[in-house]
Amino acid sequence: QVRVAESGGGSVQAGGSLRLSCLASTYTYCSYDMSWYRQAPGKERELVSVIGADGGVDYADSVKNRFTVSRDDTRQLTYLQVKSNLTMISLQVDDTAMYYCKFQRRANGGACTETDFWGQGTQVTVSS
Repeated sequence: QVRVAESGGGSVQAGGSLRLSCLASTYTYCSYDMSWYRQAPGKERELVSVIGADGGVDYADSVKNRFTVSRDDTRQLTYLQVKSNLTMISLQVDDTAMYYCKFQRRANGGACTETDFWGQGTQVTVSS
């Protein structure tokens, strides 16, 4: 069973900061990437940031130099827990959205198949 849960959303004025967290866990030998998405009302869900199992990171152009993603893995035998933080500074009204965490299992050509597991989301509201 895979568990994924976000926390840390809230309301802030423009120029402010927030830190979101995502805690994911499962029993597995597979590797997982962690991604952050957001969806504003009336818009499609968009990728904000990704941090791979190898620690590689990438950001959407709209959040570069403002958002920072990190992850901290705990592995004990087959148990894997990943905590990812998304630190957001200089928030803008356009950053208002529901933010989602995606825990993505990587395919390895064997028993590990690519599968996505989503959290329920956490709301970020930025006011002017």
